[in-house]
Amino acid sequence: MFSLKNTLVSLTAVAVLGTAPVAAIAQDNPGEGVTVNMAQATWDTGWFHAEIYRQLLQELGYEVPQITTLDNPPFYQSVAQGDMDLWVNGWFPLHNTYEDTFSQGAELVGAVAEGGALEGYLVNASAIEEFGITSLEDFKRDEVKEAFDRNGDGLADMVACPPGWGCEINIEHHLDAYDLRDHINPIKAGYAASMADAVAAYESGENILFYTWTPNWTVNELVPGEDVMWIEVPEVDLPDMSLADAAVLDGVEGCVNDPCTLGFPANDINPVVNSAFLGENPAVGALLEAVEIPLGDIFAQNAAMNAGDDDIEAQAAQWIEDNRDAVDGWLDAARAAS
Repeated sequence: MFSLKNTLVSLTAVAVLGTAPVAAIAQDNPGEGVTVNMAQATWDTGWFHAEIYRQLLQELGYEVPQITTLDNPPFYQSVAQGDMDLWVNGWFPLHNTYEDTFSQGAELVGAVAEGGALEGYLVNASAIEEFGITSLEDFKRDEVKEAFDRNGDGLADMVACPPGWGCEINIEHHLDAYDLRDHINPIKAGYAASMADAVAAYESGENILFYTWTPNWTVNELVPGEDVMWIEVPEVDLPDMSLADAAVLDGVEGCVNDPCTLGFPANDINPVVNSAFLGENPAVGALLEAVEIPLGDIFAQNAAMNAGDDDIEAQAAQWIEDNRDAVDGWLDAARAAS
């Protein structure tokens, strides 16, 4: 016959032991029962790291049924309102122009990559040598305009950015600041298609002028310092001149000068997250703070994708397995935060 005291002790032990596995499961899967509304940018060079983050969230138990592709303005509005929870395609300071839209309801957390995301204008190396091109200013010269005029309108054609992209804002600013409206025709069609056309033109012996950023498949296809060269702007002129110092960089491989006046500040690639969602899901915040993806790995995937390997889900899964030791550390940090 058991005493009341022994009975209470036994019941307590059963209760504690019975809940321990449940607590362990909850800690292993802090996202159990939570659906994440995740977005990705319209440029496909950002889809690889978006898919990596998606799969990491799934390892934490979160449901991420799909990634919605959005232009910058609708994403920043929707993440501030809570219609979207996050993306990992923020480019800062380039996307500072959207800060008024998202700052009241969303925030930057962690960094996919810091400081290595470059932007600027490039020209095929043979034209650099033939015409002595070093700057956008050279495109005011008649012989240069004629050499880069592919549609017969008297202006040099330049692959630019589609409407709504952050880079489009800066390029449009440059065209006015440097008085280039009567000299350069910015092509604003779909970027991937426009660049594919430019690559084909280059391979046919034509001259090309284009804007690009890194990481991007373009610098694998047209290698700076070999096929093409970064050219400079006449002087730094940005919508936000507080970033001027960051638009002149040392050691840019394949630039016509060193230091190189690219005219765009170097960028960090950052996740942007709805603040309310973040408060309810500390595991997500800890994961975003921990993850880093080397730019070289993004370059390599972009090159493979451009060569026809477009199974991004499989590429992301392979990257995770190849980096499993680091990944497990990130996941442990996220679980601890929960």
